[in-house]
Amino acid sequence: MWKRTIDFGYYYGIFEDEKLVAMTGQRLHVENFTEVSAVCTLPDYTGKGYAYRLLLHQVRLILQQGQQPFLHVRDNNERAITLYKRIGFIVSRPMNFYFLKKE
Repeated sequence: MWKRTIDFGYYYGIFEDEKLVAMTGQRLHVENFTEVSAVCTLPDYTGKGYAYRLLLHQVRLILQQGQQPFLHVRDNNERAITLYKRIGFIVSRPMNFYFLKKE
């Protein structure tokens, strides 16, 4: 389903033994804002600081380009929210998702 995600922006990853174990990227660019996207780490590799380092790298790149980084996260993803707050992100506002029902 998400095979083309990497085609939408700049992505960086961390590899262990030639296996991609963590990644993050940039995707949506709107006016002065750039979305941080696909912050993910394989379950067996969490807790090593990979997401923190990758996210910090993306934020620095975005800021160097004169852009404002933003992202979205589910309100029950406490681990991610803790990481994002540690980097300096703040909650701006809740966001609603709308899905098209399959017939």
